[in-house]
Amino acid sequence: MTAYDEKEVQISPTEWVATQARTYEESGGTEGTDMNGSPCLLLDYLGRRSGKWHRTVLIYGRDGADYLIVASKGGDDNHPLWYLSLQDNPEVHLRVNTERLTATAETLSADEKARVWPHLLDVYGPYADYQKKTDRDIPVVRLRRV
Repeated sequence: MTAYDEKEVQISPTEWVATQARTYEESGGTEGTDMNGSPCLLLDYLGRRSGKWHRTVLIYGRDGADYLIVASKGGDDNHPLWYLSLQDNPEVHLRVNTERLTATAETLSADEKARVWPHLLDVYGPYADYQKKTDRDIPVVRLRRV
């Protein structure tokens, strides 16, 4: 496993994600912290194949002190690569606004997902449409501070 060094993290190759991630990070978490009014965090995760740290921007909800992220990939039939990597390497690093923290990722059970799903739809309504677009059960991941 590659030691975490935030200076060595590879930012998403998707242009708009990379731009937002750079804005978020370079501002120290004071800019780029939302997507159309929905709160966003920076997720640094260890790639399951590359063994390198990667960064993406994700909308999040809350469940008590924990953060919740949705592996929707816009309703695609395949899981996002970051989700597959979290299954193999659940230790992640986050920036949530101005705070940096280490967390452990865990996919919610069906019952837990059902409990938090209405809250996540309040945070970002299009998740409902994404679920309708695919037969894949879209996972919800809990990020718990270490």
